[in-house]
Amino acid sequence: MASDRHALRARKEPRQARAELTRERIVAAAAHVFAEHGYAAGTTNRIAERARISIGSLYQYYPNKDAILLELVNRHLDAGVLAAKEHEDGDEPESLEAIMRGFARATIDNHLDDPKLLQVMMEQTPRTPELLERITEYQRERVAATRDLLARHPEVRVADVDVAAQLVVSTIETVVHQLVAAPRSVDVRRLEDELVAMVTRYLTAA
Repeated sequence: MASDRHALRARKEPRQARAELTRERIVAAAAHVFAEHGYAAGTTNRIAERARISIGSLYQYYPNKDAILLELVNRHLDAGVLAAKEHEDGDEPESLEAIMRGFARATIDNHLDDPKLLQVMMEQTPRTPELLERITEYQRERVAATRDLLARHPEVRVADVDVAAQLVVSTIETVVHQLVAAPRSVDVRRLEDELVAMVTRYLTAA
């Protein structure tokens, strides 16, 4: 297990601007290759060719394509954390519906870059202990923030805000992940409207 985990770690941490640029080119190229060709055909040779570097140079930074895919997922999580923080730090709308819309929109917008790439990340990324721990911590923080919001909002009528917070976070994130990444995509603004209506009615039902 230890050797497998080591095989998924980036090999070289850039210390100079040129090295950082090379790594960014690899990651950007991998995103295009995985989205265009899928996981199986998204080889390191194709990624290196897209990044316009030698395969040897690619291997100086990443040992295999799974390590690059894991990097893409971590960056996706970084974007989600940032979006959630910006939403929490902003001026809080008065209505519960507006709050849920902000939550749903931030989640949807973080999944719109490329649905095909999102599908590859969801289905093919190695579930390392570090990644699973990070996802768990992210979920814990989102649930805690939502629970605090629900506990103080006058429109909320649910009996158990702890369970409600878990349901709201899980529902929005799971539905968005599954439907935005689906081969038959849905209209994202219609999806947003329906999600907001669903969770708002649940939270305000007497």
